Amino acid sequence: MRHPLKELKGFHEFAEEEMKRWKVPGAAVGIIKDDEIIMAEGFGYKDKERNLKVNPETVFAIGSATKAFTTAAMAILADEGKLEWDKPVREYLPEFHMHDPVATERMTPRDLTCHRSGLPRHDMMWYNSPFSREELLRRIRYLEPNKDFRSIWQYQNLMYMTAGLLAGRVAGTTWEGLVQERLFEPLKMTSSNFSVEDMKKQPDHSLPYQEKAGSAEQIPFRNIDAIGPAGSINSNVLDMANWVRFQLGSGEFSGILSAGSLNEMHTPYIPCDPFMKAKEIPISSYGLGWIIEPYRGYRMIHHGGNIDGFSSLVSFMPDEKIGVVILTNMNASLLPNVLAYHIFDRMLGLCDIDWSSRLKGEAEKMKAALIRQDRTAHLSKIEGTQPSHALEDYTGIYEHPGYGELKIELTDGTLQALFHSFVMPLTHYHYDTFEMELKLSETTKLLASFTIDVNGHISRFSVPFEMAPGAKEIEFVKKPDERLSDPEFLALLTGVYVLEDGTEVAVSLGGERTLRVTLPGQPVYELVPYRELTFQIKHLPGYSIRFETDDSEQVKGLRFIQPNGEFPAVRK
Repeated sequence: MRHPLKELKGFHEFAEEEMKRWKVPGAAVGIIKDDEIIMAEGFGYKDKERNLKVNPETVFAIGSATKAFTTAAMAILADEGKLEWDKPVREYLPEFHMHDPVATERMTPRDLTCHRSGLPRHDMMWYNSPFSREELLRRIRYLEPNKDFRSIWQYQNLMYMTAGLLAGRVAGTTWEGLVQERLFEPLKMTSSNFSVEDMKKQPDHSLPYQEKAGSAEQIPFRNIDAIGPAGSINSNVLDMANWVRFQLGSGEFSGILSAGSLNEMHTPYIPCDPFMKAKEIPISSYGLGWIIEPYRGYRMIHHGGNIDGFSSLVSFMPDEKIGVVILTNMNASLLPNVLAYHIFDRMLGLCDIDWSSRLKGEAEKMKAALIRQDRTAHLSKIEGTQPSHALEDYTGIYEHPGYGELKIELTDGTLQALFHSFVMPLTHYHYDTFEMELKLSETTKLLASFTIDVNGHISRFSVPFEMAPGAKEIEFVKKPDERLSDPEFLALLTGVYVLEDGTEVAVSLGGERTLRVTLPGQPVYELVPYRELTFQIKHLPGYSIRFETDDSEQVKGLRFIQPNGEFPAVRK
């Protein structure tokens, strides 16, 4: 639909030129003014390879623009008296547990949704992982904060996932069911859904792309259903235009949410990092699923979205009754901002600003900073060193209680880490530090290191998955041989063993997967799997038991290994 507004004259040519500049194959633009959709159009291609054009019905992933749907659903429940923004989360989700005990007890739905949990992003915990939404919630307790609770704004997708779980629980359904019934249906968002699996089944959807070597390259869809309330919605400009009309207080949709709750969503609660440093946008704050900023003297509310192959921006000025929706099929693109700012400038009658050049400059600065960071890291490399162990010794399965398992393999003489379906080659850097290559939208090189325990064995693998200031490296602990927890194998180790002085030692099962040892006049000790046939004695540092076998692999005895010596025992 084209509108004869003089303010939009020449916009189509501008948009097409900017798409070429930013290497974006396809985009959809929606503009709302005074509750009327004055533009809903497609530009370029949803499928570049087959020359299929974008139209207003074409569905794109909207990424983190999903977050405001989660808070709107929560606001509806608040209107109905079913949810209180400032009541502890544990009153709705008793299983909710943070690493920080204070945050565990005091975290509220408002804290979850305005990013003041104290946690850095920890995105590699969920990204590409096999964990369900409920499993992610259980693992949150093992993620360390880098800031005090409520002290600072830090973007956090897992908190939004938690908010969605909470809302679904309160409503007696799922997050998807709640948003579908209370938002999609009354807003007539008939093409919107919650998963790329559903999106791919739709006859009119865009393919995802990323820029590579100066052109757009198609990439796979990324399923993020588990983190859904933070960013899994897919939609088109027609549906999203109705969403913006609702946010602007449209009369047609006035019964969905009270004016007070709508205003509460648009209220700043914590200062946040500005998208870019510009005098026209001097400060930035976060509300409930929305960023609130002054834009050239006008109040602008917006939220972007970026997920593999798609970038979006939903923005509006409630006082001027102007809204803009930009959906694109390019990974991590700033084109949505370029187009939205340009539209607002036109609609407000402001002098033109070359936002494209400014944002290109910002993007180049970011790339340059990453290059400098990489070069700086390499300045510390110590030449002429070797790993402390044979490469085979580094192999095995390592585990972090939050992030899950990471496997180190040796393939064709090269170590590689396997984590959440990522295959990351390891190149020796110095000593027991290796350069790990992580391929996301861009290739990132991380310096990861192995740790040796007091017995000289490789015991841990530390990776700087979380780069926020003050964040600790993620430490994966090497798991013992799986058979040391196998009930059938453990049963082979049970029995009575006799020390040289005649003392009998009983080894028995203390549970399906646990061994225990009993000596006369002493408490029962639990054995903790360590490596090969060795178990550590729980709560006794430096004490362990190693089982010994004969040439036929039959257990013939054991050996107590203690700070004061080794003491063999023969199987009775």
